[in-house]
Amino acid sequence: MLRTADVLRRTGGHNVKSIVFDEAAIAARVEELGREITAAYPDGDLLVLGLLKGSFIFLGDLVRKVERPLQVDFLVASSYGAGTTSSGRVDLLYDPATRLEGKHIVLVEDIVDTGNTLRRLLGTLTARAPASLSICALLDKVAMHAPMPEVRFVGFEAPTAFLVGYGLDHAEDFRHLPFIADLM
Repeated sequence: MLRTADVLRRTGGHNVKSIVFDEAAIAARVEELGREITAAYPDGDLLVLGLLKGSFIFLGDLVRKVERPLQVDFLVASSYGAGTTSSGRVDLLYDPATRLEGKHIVLVEDIVDTGNTLRRLLGTLTARAPASLSICALLDKVAMHAPMPEVRFVGFEAPTAFLVGYGLDHAEDFRHLPFIADLM
């Protein structure tokens, strides 16, 4: 358990409201997700496609727990800017270089909030004729988004708080935290 002084040191003196998911809980769930993905894709070409920047820590830990050959690529989309709520507009800033046709794709997202980013990306990726396309999200704010395609692999159901750490940021700060905290 982290002491208040440790949290303040790691956050640069910014006090967080609470730690929502600690390092041990995250590590255990990521290991389980790796086993689930391994079982779901016993053969065929598997591409784990990370949505940057938020997914990079989660994706790095996750792919090391998937016990089968795979490829990794990234795409970058933005809907937050410096705010704490989604702008509603999704900009695709980097498109994956890897050919998607015929591959099983697991799109890795840090957090499903409004669902706007995923709705936009699913259409774009589906048009490239993958063998299959599924979503893996570390966190899912089920209460916040409209109905959307199934998030097949979910780490945790997230509270409606503004969360930071383990890749999630506020204006590019707090990504490095090894836990997930409620910032506000």
